[in-house]
Amino acid sequence: MKVAVVAHADKTLGGGLPELRRVLEAAGEQPLWYEVPKAKKAPEQVERALDEGAELVFAWGGDGTVRRCIDVLSGTEASLAVLPAGTANLFATNLGIPRDIEQAVAIGLRGDRRKLDVGRFGKERFAVMAGAGFDAAMIRDADDLKQRIGRAAYLWSGARNLRGDGFGAESEVDGSDWYEGRVTCILLGNLGDVFGGVEIFPDARPDDGRLELGVVSAEGLFEWTRTLARTAVGDPNRSPFVRTTKAKSVKVELDRKVRYELDGGDRSKVRSFDVKVEAGALNVCVPRRNPESINDAELRISLARRSS
Repeated sequence: MKVAVVAHADKTLGGGLPELRRVLEAAGEQPLWYEVPKAKKAPEQVERALDEGAELVFAWGGDGTVRRCIDVLSGTEASLAVLPAGTANLFATNLGIPRDIEQAVAIGLRGDRRKLDVGRFGKERFAVMAGAGFDAAMIRDADDLKQRIGRAAYLWSGARNLRGDGFGAESEVDGSDWYEGRVTCILLGNLGDVFGGVEIFPDARPDDGRLELGVVSAEGLFEWTRTLARTAVGDPNRSPFVRTTKAKSVKVELDRKVRYELDGGDRSKVRSFDVKVEAGALNVCVPRRNPESINDAELRISLARRSS
C-alpha cells in the first residue's frame, strides 16, 4: 500500500509533523510527503499523490484541509485517513478519531475502511455540513479569533450574530416543494454533530444516502435562546422555530444574497444553490469495531519506535 501525507504546515498536533514522520517511519512507512501553507493548496497535492499511485492519503489539518482533500478523493479507490490538527475537527470527532498522532496513524494503517456519503454544494463537496445565514456569519466572524482563543471564538461570534436579520427562502426537496417562509439559517448535515459537542441532527447517518436538512426561523435573542436550549438537550425538532427533513437533493431560492459555508469554511454570498448527496463516494479510515485490534496496532508502532 502506497501512503501519502498532505499536511497544512501551520496546523499543530502533539509533537507536530516531526513526530508524525517518526511514527510513520516506526511503522515501516516512507510516505509521499506534501506540505501546504493553506488548505486551498491541498487539492493539487492530493492529485499529485494519486498520480504517483497513493492508495492511502493522510490529511493533517482541520476540517477545511480535510474537506479540500475529500473534494479530490471522492469517487476514487484511495482511502482518507484524518490527522485532526485543526480547531474544531468535527469530521474526526464524529468518526471517533482521537487527537493523538500514534492512535490516528494506527487507525489509518490498521483501521476499518468505511464508505461514506458526501454532499455536493454546486461544484464543491463537503463531509460535515453546509449552511447559509446564521452559521455562515458566525463562522466568518470567528475566523480571526480561532488562532487566539480556539473554540471559544465560535461562542463569541454566535452570540454576536443572534440578532441578525432573517431572509425569505423557498426550498425544494427531492423534486417537491418543502418550505417557504422567512428563515435565519438553512443547514445541511451529513453527520450529527455539526457544532462541536452539540448534536444538531440526532438521526444523521453518513452512509444512508441522504443528507439532513434543517431550517431555523428564530429571530432575535428570545427566540434563538429557546431554540438553542432545545438543541442543547438533544431535541431541536421540539422547537417551534425548527423544521427538519432528509433529502437526496435540495434546491433553495432566497430573496437576497446570503453568505454560505462548507465544513466551517467561509464562502461568498449566494441567492440560490443546489445541493445533492453523493452516496458512498468516499473511503475513510475509521476505528475498528474491535478496539483490541487498534490497541495491537498502536503497540506495534510503539515497540518499533523503541527499537529504532
